[in-house]
Amino acid sequence: MKKIYRFLFAGVLALCATGCSSSLLDIENPNEVTNTTFWKSADDAKAGVNACYSFLYKEGTWMRWLSFRYDLSSDEGWSSSPWIELGDWTRFLYNNYDFYEGNKVHWEHFYVGIFRCNQVLANVPAIEMDEVQKNQLLAQASFLRALWYFQINLLWEKGTLVLEPQNADYIPKDASEQEIWDQIEKDLTFAMENLPEAWDAADLGRATKGAAKALLGKAYMQQHKYDRAKEQLQWLIDREGSLYGLLDNREDNFTDLNENNQEGIFEIQFDDQNKGGTGNDASMAFGFQRTQFYAPGGTHGTGWGDGKARRWLVDEFLKERRVDGRNDLRLYNSILYKHFGDDFPDQSKKYYANEDASQWFDEWGQDTEDCYIRKYNTSYYREREDYFARNNYRIMRYADVLLSYAECLVETGTLASDAAVYVDKVRERAGLSKLKDSRWKDCLSSKEVFIKRLQMERALELCFEGWRWADLKRWGLLDSQAGIDELKARDKDFNNFVIGKHKRMPIPTSEVEISKIDDVPQLTQNPNY
Repeated sequence: MKKIYRFLFAGVLALCATGCSSSLLDIENPNEVTNTTFWKSADDAKAGVNACYSFLYKEGTWMRWLSFRYDLSSDEGWSSSPWIELGDWTRFLYNNYDFYEGNKVHWEHFYVGIFRCNQVLANVPAIEMDEVQKNQLLAQASFLRALWYFQINLLWEKGTLVLEPQNADYIPKDASEQEIWDQIEKDLTFAMENLPEAWDAADLGRATKGAAKALLGKAYMQQHKYDRAKEQLQWLIDREGSLYGLLDNREDNFTDLNENNQEGIFEIQFDDQNKGGTGNDASMAFGFQRTQFYAPGGTHGTGWGDGKARRWLVDEFLKERRVDGRNDLRLYNSILYKHFGDDFPDQSKKYYANEDASQWFDEWGQDTEDCYIRKYNTSYYREREDYFARNNYRIMRYADVLLSYAECLVETGTLASDAAVYVDKVRERAGLSKLKDSRWKDCLSSKEVFIKRLQMERALELCFEGWRWADLKRWGLLDSQAGIDELKARDKDFNNFVIGKHKRMPIPTSEVEISKIDDVPQLTQNPNY
């Protein structure tokens, strides 16, 4: 059941002033919702929190453009969009810093999401209501605020730290990456202390204690605080078999057939209903729009193919077969390429309308090297794509926790052979052998070799799930020429990458301009822009 997306914050009703006298304009509108008339009851508090969740359904977040940022700016994918400027923003060719779809939409929607969370955190404490319920609502707002600030640090490595509701006169000022991480830690600590381990069916999709701990673990990892991250992730692993676990069928993580399951730690509750528009009004769209941009076109696909996979991923998948001799089904579920059908002859669904992939590539003159992102597409239940896919997007899932925990273990002194136990859980679910019995067995010889193998294991399990950019930053591959050379070999877009500049995006110019006092910006531009 999908519940969260159904609840929207009540909009403000405007009084039309056209043709009205000045005295009439002074009359108080009894229908207007304001801070004075709202925030009175437990129902108001819950409605306010639901308004915070609604910003998960905005173009600047995972609904649409954030996938472009994380998937296509990393070495996993690239943009083939005919919209040149859109593609340039995945190739580190940043010219117009206010380009909406490439930069400003993220900044705008993250901070409006933060504004809504701040309203809850400022107003709900004064409401007379059950204290447990109150703290659960405050914890959800804290979790979501931390989620938005996490994205701000990943993209810009700085921002403005706003912790209270502000009016239009607010002047943004610099907050460092570390100041933002510190606030993320505070918000997630409060969230994990006050959120339940699970919700009942009526509230599925809300943040849980496990979601807060998983995100806090990721925040610690990005700061290389591996000992603290290990502690948070351990909590989830200790609950394997009760709250969390790997699904037998991994593909269920990317369809709507088994949502909010034991592997999903935090999911955006998408639906295919079209209410029209994605703005601030109550007529929002709730569909997952990424599939339209990533799916191939042609007679049956009806996608745009604006985002494609890099071929190296296909080649890496094909380097190792399952213990039963077949190719890794994670490739089948993740990427469409010319010889897709040849590599998976026992799979009934080749492509939309069961057309063979090789035939389709030939008919449409596609380059053999072209690879389309298949993960999350809707070919499992229909023969087209549009803006309204109904499958949930899993921001965090348990397979990621296992791989992250293995990284934390080896980074804090655990032997690679012991850390490999958690990697093997993911590999064996995919039908592969344990690392010690695989062609990669030498990776158990040292921490350094194990980490390099773990980097590839994460790519194969988690490709196109939005975490590769964070991984590249954490591993330092964006900070050295050796790292950039490694990425260039997989993704030619990194030929444009400038060390010390492109691991962070430019602050939108308009945001810098509005922060000026006596022509001196209080929110300064990132280095080298």
